[in-house]
Amino acid sequence: MIKEYGTWKSPITSDLIVAEMIGVGSPALFAGAQYWVEARPREAGRNVIVRRTQDGRTTDMTPAPFNVRTRVHEYGGGAWWQHAQTLYFCHFADQQIYQIDSLAETTPTPPRQLTHTPHLRFADGIVDASRHRLICVVEDHSQAPAEPENYLAAVDLSSGAVTPLSRGHDFYAAPALSADGTKLAWITWNHPDMPWDGTELWQASVPDHSNDAHSLLVAEKIAGSRTEAVQQPRYAANGQLHFISDRSGWWNLYRHSANGEATNLWPMSAEFGEPQWVFGPTNYQFVGTDILCCYSSNCVSQLALLHADGSHQLLDQPYTDIGGIHLSEDQRLCTFVGASATTFSAVICLDLASGQTTRIKSSCDLELDPGYYALPQAIDFPSTDGDIAHGFYYPPTNKDFQSPEDSAPPLVVELHGGPTSATHSGLNLRKQYWTSRGFAVLDVNYRGSTGYGRAYRDKLKHQWGIVDVDDTVFGAQHLVDQGLADAQRLAIKGGSAGGYTTLAALALRSTFKAGASYYGVGDLEALAKDTHKFESRYLDSLIGEYPRDIKIYQDRSPINHIDQLDCPVIFFQGLEDKVVPPNQAQEMVAALENKGIPVAYVPFEGEQHGFRQAENIKRALDLELYFYGRIFGFVPADSISPINILNLDP
Repeated sequence: MIKEYGTWKSPITSDLIVAEMIGVGSPALFAGAQYWVEARPREAGRNVIVRRTQDGRTTDMTPAPFNVRTRVHEYGGGAWWQHAQTLYFCHFADQQIYQIDSLAETTPTPPRQLTHTPHLRFADGIVDASRHRLICVVEDHSQAPAEPENYLAAVDLSSGAVTPLSRGHDFYAAPALSADGTKLAWITWNHPDMPWDGTELWQASVPDHSNDAHSLLVAEKIAGSRTEAVQQPRYAANGQLHFISDRSGWWNLYRHSANGEATNLWPMSAEFGEPQWVFGPTNYQFVGTDILCCYSSNCVSQLALLHADGSHQLLDQPYTDIGGIHLSEDQRLCTFVGASATTFSAVICLDLASGQTTRIKSSCDLELDPGYYALPQAIDFPSTDGDIAHGFYYPPTNKDFQSPEDSAPPLVVELHGGPTSATHSGLNLRKQYWTSRGFAVLDVNYRGSTGYGRAYRDKLKHQWGIVDVDDTVFGAQHLVDQGLADAQRLAIKGGSAGGYTTLAALALRSTFKAGASYYGVGDLEALAKDTHKFESRYLDSLIGEYPRDIKIYQDRSPINHIDQLDCPVIFFQGLEDKVVPPNQAQEMVAALENKGIPVAYVPFEGEQHGFRQAENIKRALDLELYFYGRIFGFVPADSISPINILNLDP
């Protein structure tokens, strides 16, 4: 059927997305069972640890209302861990550690609270069994409203008592214990650096458990500096310390030797690491004397075995987006989260001997005709300063419809957050929501994104609001020039940092005709003065030092360029957002309303930075479509409850 772009009827509805989609992550194998965490929009975004036994039976290990999520750094991660027959996790409501005993039992025992410290938050734990303690990262809010203190601490497994082990740095992460328990390694960094800018790897001897179990011997810095980002320390069975470093310009895998030298085990222009927005990434594990690892080249992942002699073996498997590697105790099985252009993100189990993969739990069990799915096309395009930017292009795709001849589709340019993050090509229903209705989508990995080496990542330093904006504009124009997008129907959207780039592109350029900001930054100066500890100095590297460079902050703030912003914008905002507070959106809405520009504001009660509740995810998707329809002059096939658009509706 021939029908105008944007009006195509799609089976990929917002109701279907929130009903069928869950998040899956943090996979693990132990005690003969598979474990993972599910993020369930239908349960108000509750995170649940799930177990699958060898007979195929699945069980929720954490019953309602328990929510496995930590607020350390606000972004969390590393919220659960295990040892022997006991599982430990952080509960979102009170941020305390709970434990579940006797995992071998068919019916899990009720969670039992271990810590009773209301002012402390915990993350990234490991079990030090010989000393009967946990070692984890602690974030201490006892001096609020002053900035919280972060440190490495021991938690007694009997009393729940918390004893600091190492403090003095602004941030801590990734404690790792050697197999014999004699060595402890961890990562630190300090303001104004972020963990992808500069970190330090430390190591200390651990006293025998017969002595003071809550102390460390003198710590030694192993690697890292303000210009080297180190992550994921891990000990091999023989006690040798390994880590990932970007000292070569790429996050490669290194081994630390007794003489203090660090050897790059597989030098290549690829990323074995990732930006540590959350705790607990696991991109390599030891298999005997070999290393099972995943790396990314141009944001496409590969799983491989690195042998002790330096040779390597690529593992044949169908997934192009891989993370969260974990091994069974006997090292026969590997689990990870994998996705591809044609398969949803899922918990995967790989038999290392046979090479056979099994999908344990998919983020979506929906089986749709592939004629409704747009396949991503990796594209490179020229931008400013002679640089090349990257992205994935998704053409409008719906087997039931065709467009009128000599017409180009509306384009939605999507911008990831961070800004030090990246978009990948795994199948995602939220992108297909647009393409199946007749939109083209460009997912941009602008300069500053990870996955393309440190030099590309560093191009955003002091250039936020400039080169990222340039890349979005040039990417959209690149598609217009190829006849793949309608120049009069270009929309731009993004969340968090992507929301800032969205607003900056709308205020400082005339390319786009509509925009959608999800918890985006409109006032950089306000953000510098009102955000959480983890990112409180992030703008030093992205913009400049505040308040010394206050004029740059003002010049790059969209709120100060309302006079140049002449196209409609819709704002979506969680009212409990501590990362980008609601006043950011509210000030932009008020300014646009006063100027007479069509604008809509959609606040969500109970949401923080990123929406987790099903009804809010659904409402945001549908209202964004409704908004574009009103602005671009088409009527969606979907039945959508409207919203008042200021300066457009009576």
